[in-house]
Amino acid sequence: MATMLTRVKSRFRRLMERPASVELTKYQALLPKIEDREERVAELSDEELTERVAKLRADRDFADDELVEYCSLAREAAKRALNERPYDVQLLGVMGMLAGHVVQMATGEGKTLAGALAAAGLAVRGKKVHVISVNDYLAHRDADWMRPVYELLGVSVGYVGEKVSNEHRRAAYQSEVCYGSVSEIGFDLLRDRLAVDPADQVTVEVQVALIDEADSVLVDEAKVPLVMAGSADVAERDADMADVVRRLRAGLHYEWDEDGRNAWLTPSGATAVEKALGGLDLYAEDSHHLAAVNVALHAHALLQRDVDYIVRDNKVQLINTSRGRIAALQRWPDGLQAAVEAKEAVAATESGEVLDSITVQALIARYPRVCGMTGTAVAVADQLREFYKLEVAVIEPNKPCVREDELIRLFTTEEAKEDALIKEIIATHETGRPILVGTLDVAESERIAKKLAEHELQCVVLNAKNDAEEAAIVAEAGAYDAITVSTQMAGRGTDIRLGGHDEADHDKVAELGGLYVIGTGHYPSSRLDDQLRGRAGRQGDPGGSVFFSSMEDEQLIQYAPEVQLHTLKEPPGEDGLIKDKTAKQFVVHAQKVAEGVELEIHRNTWRYTRLIEQQRDIIMEHRDKLLHSDAADKLFAKHAPDRHKELVDEFGEEPVAKAARQIVLFHLDRRWVDHLGFAADIRETVHLRALAKETPIDEYHRAVVPVFNQIVPEAHEQAQDSFDTVKVSANGAELEEAGLKRPTSTWTYMVYDNPFDSDAEQALKKVRAQVKKVKAER
Repeated sequence: MATMLTRVKSRFRRLMERPASVELTKYQALLPKIEDREERVAELSDEELTERVAKLRADRDFADDELVEYCSLAREAAKRALNERPYDVQLLGVMGMLAGHVVQMATGEGKTLAGALAAAGLAVRGKKVHVISVNDYLAHRDADWMRPVYELLGVSVGYVGEKVSNEHRRAAYQSEVCYGSVSEIGFDLLRDRLAVDPADQVTVEVQVALIDEADSVLVDEAKVPLVMAGSADVAERDADMADVVRRLRAGLHYEWDEDGRNAWLTPSGATAVEKALGGLDLYAEDSHHLAAVNVALHAHALLQRDVDYIVRDNKVQLINTSRGRIAALQRWPDGLQAAVEAKEAVAATESGEVLDSITVQALIARYPRVCGMTGTAVAVADQLREFYKLEVAVIEPNKPCVREDELIRLFTTEEAKEDALIKEIIATHETGRPILVGTLDVAESERIAKKLAEHELQCVVLNAKNDAEEAAIVAEAGAYDAITVSTQMAGRGTDIRLGGHDEADHDKVAELGGLYVIGTGHYPSSRLDDQLRGRAGRQGDPGGSVFFSSMEDEQLIQYAPEVQLHTLKEPPGEDGLIKDKTAKQFVVHAQKVAEGVELEIHRNTWRYTRLIEQQRDIIMEHRDKLLHSDAADKLFAKHAPDRHKELVDEFGEEPVAKAARQIVLFHLDRRWVDHLGFAADIRETVHLRALAKETPIDEYHRAVVPVFNQIVPEAHEQAQDSFDTVKVSANGAELEEAGLKRPTSTWTYMVYDNPFDSDAEQALKKVRAQVKKVKAER
């Protein structure tokens, strides 16, 4: 009766609070059977345990009795290898992932181990698995950490990272389970698509993607396509233009839109620039200066040091804002990158062109089966279903969460907010209670640290400038007397244990109330707020959280501008604290609007890239045929039979076939690069057609499809011309001598595909702003 009542309560709670979660009752019923086997399995030797797992190997999903057997063996393997006995809730997570769901497990509940056991189970059933994480550090750490478990279960494991060799990559991808970041796996795929020799390819066909921090990877990372660019020459940049723009005054010489994504010169600004450049006409038809001014202005007005990028080792390095880390090998499109480098007076980097790209959504769609885990999936359950056809399974915590989450503290100004924040830290620190301060960007984290130092308080700062030390910093954030100031905590992947990494002062800290989390503002997503909160209160420990906000916060100004002091029903206190409940509701509203904007960016990215992804599949199928067959050699023999025979007689069949393949692939890749550039140009201007009452996406398709249909015929035609002119040797085709040069290095572009950033949208914004102004004047 009690069990039945529990199930009814569970279903009622899911109906009321978690409409996106799937039913797990079937798997809960298996947990007692798994426990019943625990003592018998414990008597097995290591060799016997591995043999028992081997008997479960098959090319199909687990039946219920096999699932019970596997989970009992997996639990024992974890106990022996890591001295950690998986909780029932962890095994429930394992079964949820094996069933193809995204499981939501709270911070500190052991997702890493659950993911490893699920990945091993999939491998046992004949599947090659990629465990996809948000960064290289976690991929490397988790593969090494879980390796003893995999070995006991008889499953091979590897990892790929940015700095590993091609030999290492090839071996890792051959493993039954391979760990890697979403970007590294995506770029390996793109690099393989550019290979001209089958021996240069490293990836293999994989059946399953098991995604750690699934919401971050599938939603946050999905807004920015993975774009592979190739080097050309050192980028041209105009240091003089940077100096001119640096002297312009905001509001007088230039303005920017409320979204902070566009800036433009005023008439006064245009006059000032023309004068500074020697009296030229900025708007003359043959002038290239206007584009240079616009790029320099964007770099000056919209991109902030220590927010959008940092300068380290005399280089501009981008910050991945959703991760709070350096975006390695990532940069803006060339003109903007060069403008920022000129602004910061650092060395110029190479220019280049887009060679290929893939969205996270298209990357994940390559896997026949997808599952995953995260601490905050329910909030994006609709998106996971819409974009990936994934359902969320909510796993209750092993111990109830007793964390105390305070209401928002809203202040009139940024200054009042930070003053109150510092006072709160000082007062709490006097008790010895550990504090984790979550900031929105690098600049804020360093500003808070400086203010604390002025009050003789020492803190540890974790941001994009020192992300290499993050594991040690995070591990000690729960120590007695500790103050940790950090940018984005999502995906840090290290538990904060009360009393420090060894929990030496656990009880002492618990008596003080546990870890106290303070947010300096709200992130653009409630999920990121929840992930920060979730750092406190792990495994039933006490903890607390509070978020400070101000009416000058960028998010509130941008998405809830209607909130003004004169609209408050209750005047603020002397310290600037606002108690008016209506105003606090607008803070929540602003965050929801921000979430809506980000969702539309995701939808828009997919809407316009879906056609390109389909075209890419067609081109890559043809490319693979050229790469792995003698199709190119046959084309050579057909269209230049005399030269083909002559070269075969001189060098042999294999070098000539290799040369034919290199020539045809070069022209196919060249045409594909040109097509991507053409599609990008159409994408940038197609919204202007909305003003003519045409549907932009239809016009985009109408323009791009005919051009695509000519890629293969034109590539083959150009290759035929090259057969007669390119020098061939025993090593293949001498492409560079013929001016057919491939890029020598690659990197990634930071691309924002914002549907609200089009010319048409900007025009409409200005019209709306003008209407607002007229109404206000009336």
